[in-house]
Amino acid sequence: MPSYDEKYAYLEQRVDALKTNKTGDERQTDGEVFDKKTLMTIYDLMKAGFIDTVRYPISTGKEGNVFFAVDEDGDPLALKIFRTSTSTFKNVGKYIEGDPRFKGVVGNRWKLIYAWANKEFSNLRRYADAGIPVPEPVTFDKNCLLMEYIGDEYSPAPQLKDVKLEDPTEMYDEVLSFIIDGWKDAHLVHGDLSEYNVLVWEGQPILIDCGQAMTNDFYNAKDLLIRDIANVNRFFKNRGADIIDPDKIMDEILNSTDEEEEEE
Repeated sequence: MPSYDEKYAYLEQRVDALKTNKTGDERQTDGEVFDKKTLMTIYDLMKAGFIDTVRYPISTGKEGNVFFAVDEDGDPLALKIFRTSTSTFKNVGKYIEGDPRFKGVVGNRWKLIYAWANKEFSNLRRYADAGIPVPEPVTFDKNCLLMEYIGDEYSPAPQLKDVKLEDPTEMYDEVLSFIIDGWKDAHLVHGDLSEYNVLVWEGQPILIDCGQAMTNDFYNAKDLLIRDIANVNRFFKNRGADIIDPDKIMDEILNSTDEEEEEE
C-alpha cells in the first residue's frame, strides 16, 4: 500500500494531468481550484480515509468545480471544490453575511469561502432530513465538500435541461415539491432553482447546488421563493406541462406555514 506522501505526490501528478491541453482561461480556473491550501485539504481528506483518488472533472460551476473521486473501497464520490478567488468571494459574501446561521463570518475571504462549504453541507443535510432528494453529504473541510456521486461509471446524471421528459407535468409536480417541502419541512428556500440545478437519475429529479439556499426567515426569503417558482414554471411551461398559478403556490406555502406556527 502506498504511503500518504506517495499519495500526495500522485495527487499532484493527477492535478497536472487535469491541466494539460487546456486554454489559458481554463488553466487559470484550475489554478484557482487547485491552490496549495486546497491540495493540502484534499490530502487531509485522503489521510482521514474519505478519498483515495481524484480522477476527473464532472462539472464547472459559478463558485466551484465538481470532480469524480473514489474512496478506499473504490466507491464513487463527488468532490466539490470551491474556488478561493476574489470574484467568488464577492459572489458568495451576500449569502453568508445575510444568513443568521453564520453571524460574525464577515470580511475575511478565506473564512467566507470555508463558511460557504459548511453552508452547502448543512443545507444538504437539512434537505435530506426533510425527505427531499439531494446528493447525500459525506463531509467537508475548508473549501472542499464531499458528497454522493449521482450517475454511473460512464457519466454523471444529466441536468434537467438536457432530459427528454416523458411526462412533463409529473416531473413538474416533483420539482415543485422541492420548493414547497423545502420551505415547509427543511425551512429553506433554494434561491437559484432552475433546470440547471436539478439532476435527473433513473427518472427521478435530484436537487443540487444548495450553497446559496437561505433559511425561510431570511429578510427577502419570499422574494427568493417567488423567483424559484417563476423559474420552475417558465421551464416546465415551455416543456408542455400543466403548471399551477404562482399565487396559488405561494398561498399553499405561506398559509400552511402560518397554520403550523399557530398550532405551535
